[in-house]
Amino acid sequence: MAATGLAAGAVALAPTLSATTAAASPRRALNTGDRVPALIIGSGYGGAVTALRLAQAGIDTHIVEMGRDWGTATSGVFTSTTSPDKRGFWLRDRTAQPVSHFMGVSIDKPIEKYVGILDCENMGGINVYQGRGVGGGSLVNGGMAVTPRRGYFEELLPSVDSNEMYNVFFPRANTGLGVNNIDPAWFESTEWYKFARTGRKTAERSGFKTVFVPNVYDMNYMKQEAAGQAPKSALAGEVIFGNHYGKKSLPKTYLAQAASTGKVTITTLHRVTKVVPSGAGYSVEMEQINEQGGVVATKTVTADKVFFAAGSVGTSKLLVAMKAQGHLPNLSGEVGQGWGNNGNVMVARANHLWDATGGKQSSIPTMGIDNWDDAGGPAFAEIAPFPAGADLFISLYLAITKNPERGQFQYNSSTGKVGLSWQASQNQPGINMAKRIFDKINSKEGTIYRTDMFGGYKVWGDGLTYHPLGGAILNKATDNYGRLHGHPGLYVMDGSLVPGNLGVNPFVTITALAERNIATIVASDMH
Repeated sequence: MAATGLAAGAVALAPTLSATTAAASPRRALNTGDRVPALIIGSGYGGAVTALRLAQAGIDTHIVEMGRDWGTATSGVFTSTTSPDKRGFWLRDRTAQPVSHFMGVSIDKPIEKYVGILDCENMGGINVYQGRGVGGGSLVNGGMAVTPRRGYFEELLPSVDSNEMYNVFFPRANTGLGVNNIDPAWFESTEWYKFARTGRKTAERSGFKTVFVPNVYDMNYMKQEAAGQAPKSALAGEVIFGNHYGKKSLPKTYLAQAASTGKVTITTLHRVTKVVPSGAGYSVEMEQINEQGGVVATKTVTADKVFFAAGSVGTSKLLVAMKAQGHLPNLSGEVGQGWGNNGNVMVARANHLWDATGGKQSSIPTMGIDNWDDAGGPAFAEIAPFPAGADLFISLYLAITKNPERGQFQYNSSTGKVGLSWQASQNQPGINMAKRIFDKINSKEGTIYRTDMFGGYKVWGDGLTYHPLGGAILNKATDNYGRLHGHPGLYVMDGSLVPGNLGVNPFVTITALAERNIATIVASDMH
């Protein structure tokens, strides 16, 4: 990445390096025959943390990233939010907007096939949205940086020392990610958060508690945007297709620090297809793709250690395929199990004309409705923006519910592909939990659900998730620090470690778990 000095392609070798050293640890994109000490599959939260801490320990580290390098803070790199072009979507010929309809009419349109920034991967019963590019999901999320409730975290991951997590690793993650909070006084006065204040007012009138939520967007920068002192980003509606300025995505934080060590190289537009034991390490096969997704080369390198950080779906699919095909036969039968959608359900309400939401809306959510203590249906609902450029009197929400349903990844020998056993009916518990909030608000306010935004007369946006979790659960598919059973030197470092429902936006937890795990791995395994 130009702005951070991270090598995405060929970089000149220092003249003092011998040819043998160069071949063993290349300072360039990976080529067939290379041997590397540590190879990381994916550059999202788990991969970025792993790269930084390995590099700080003096270990030459190489990241293989399927997406392209989007750089950091350059205007005009990302597509517009309201009318995305090919840069918006990963290898699709038609857009796939999360809010796909308006007034009952589809807003999706044809586009050129391209390695765009947002992947809408259909997994049968659900569409999974994932970031594609150097920085992974940090490029496309709303930046809500939430530390989970301690009691629920202990329930989910009882093998993890919660004192250590909450005293050391969650604070370390929040610092590394650049988490900050909105100025409450500015929030109360600015026109850009009228939508959130309206969402708060209607929730509280029905007896629900609302809370501010930290974010990785630079809130001081947002104030400058509003004052006309800086180029607009959040206030230009930028969020799911990349953010040019204010958001502290991974290329500006962990990956920038990793680059500064001189020990990290990223090979972009490469997709890992096989990992198999080879001597004391692992042979890793990968395909190099062009910007239209076509395979232009295949490569095989050897790695002493391999870290899977391709996200819940990417890591799970690869591990399940490797076990089924006999390449990693000793993997636990727990691999592929325990996947969930973090209870994600979207919904919209139509407000009265006296409860305006504002024509100007920041794209960065900062407040949520906290109904997690409701034993009949725990849920947390982000009060989400709908920056359409006009006051449409719509309140939009993304609910995170305690949906207990789980899916599993399964290998299909006839197609050679891995699928997910998630059915649309498994979304119903999450819908029921969200309804406990919004039925009550509608009843109190005398308002109705919008039925025109997720399809033809469809209230609930339940066929998607932004928060895929599980597939290689910590202390089940792996040991208590992410080491994969049966194959020493293989590790999982991403959201697949987390059981499928966290109750909050998951990236802070993924980051903190990676910090915890890599600290032990560096101390114990990297000799």
